[in-house]
Amino acid sequence: MNHSKPLCRNYTPNVVNQVLTAMLKNQPFNSELAASATNSQPWTSESVSQVLISIPRFFFQSPRSIGRQHGFRHRAPLKQRNLRQESYRFHNNVLVLGPAAHRDLHKVQLGLDKALEFFYWVETHFGFVHNEQTCRDMAVVLARGNNLKALWDFLKEISKRGSGGLVTTQTITCLIKVLGEEGLVTDALAAFYRMKQFHCKPDVYAYNTIIYALCRVGNFNKARFLLEQMELPGFRCPPDVFTYTILISSYCRYGLETGCRKATRRRMWEANHMFRNMLFRGFVPDVVTYNSLINGCCKTYRIERASELFDDMNRRGCNPNRVTYDSFIRYYAAVNEIDKAVDMLRKMQNMKHGMPTSSSYTPIIHALCEAGRVIEARDFLAELIDGGSIPREYTYKLVWDALNSAGEFDSLGNDLHRRIKYGIESRYRQIMKVKPIMTRKGYDSMVET
Repeated sequence: MNHSKPLCRNYTPNVVNQVLTAMLKNQPFNSELAASATNSQPWTSESVSQVLISIPRFFFQSPRSIGRQHGFRHRAPLKQRNLRQESYRFHNNVLVLGPAAHRDLHKVQLGLDKALEFFYWVETHFGFVHNEQTCRDMAVVLARGNNLKALWDFLKEISKRGSGGLVTTQTITCLIKVLGEEGLVTDALAAFYRMKQFHCKPDVYAYNTIIYALCRVGNFNKARFLLEQMELPGFRCPPDVFTYTILISSYCRYGLETGCRKATRRRMWEANHMFRNMLFRGFVPDVVTYNSLINGCCKTYRIERASELFDDMNRRGCNPNRVTYDSFIRYYAAVNEIDKAVDMLRKMQNMKHGMPTSSSYTPIIHALCEAGRVIEARDFLAELIDGGSIPREYTYKLVWDALNSAGEFDSLGNDLHRRIKYGIESRYRQIMKVKPIMTRKGYDSMVET
């Protein structure tokens, strides 16, 4: 007998599945649903939070996000969004671009209505008392649904409740982070300044969050103003290392994205100036700070400055990691100094500063293929596979074509072919979450034939 999978990935109570199913079917929260929910399990803060957290996944996600890779990177929008303009274009059948391009506004509105209905339904029918966690999750749902009017009305109502403590600094900080990810940086800044209205005091994490949101859309003037405010003598929330790291990494990244050489030079100068200001104030940069500045210097072909930072990094006792070496490897491979790139790879292995992965080997393999050194490219590809990593399909095809052109198509070997193809297919299955097309035994028989 095949049991149906729960709607949530982790362990989910039956009552959560029942409510989410009713939401997806657009069924009302009536006494019948209340009776079935009562018979299953009582409502807890965790179960209510599971329902609220699952609503954006089922109602707000675009079809293009299906099968996306769940990584730690988040590619945020680079411009401030205009919700009024997006709504006008949607209702007039005009092309909508950006994060709202593939969203169904009717489905988003349905999710928001069901979330609010459920939030008050568990109070009236079950006597559930909401805490700071459930209120924060409900506010996050309204923020991800881009219904800002309902968000502020909800926060005002919750803050007036007699229990108090439902709207905290952590709640507003979480909303600032969500609004920044949605591209609504102006509203995130408004939420930051509205903390006093809800009797909350911003901490250094709140300042770092809003500074990061401002830097993502290129509003460095306001971000610098907040930093200068934090640097005032006797200020309640002085900056920390992460505050300066946000600005340094944003200056490097934004300068490269402008496409203007003058703007790039200006942003890199500001990043180095911020780094020196950080040292002047007595802060000790960590490996993330060094990596951000070294990566920016390498991508703008300032290898002398990157080498100075690398030496300063070792002198201060801050051990570099794989990200540090990858920046140098990519630079040397881009300027066709392949031997220096290989030296950086071997140095990382000898110093045990990290395990090289596909991002470390790929620039070297591509540079070797372009230089006609296909045998060395094959050796590095085999070393990559022996290290437990799987190359990209393009890298594998590039080496394969180069070997065929040089008449060395048999040098890879059947076992290496089998391991690469099976690893690529397994990665496809993991990302798309589909059933395996071919087993390991099938690949073995395919290679043998």
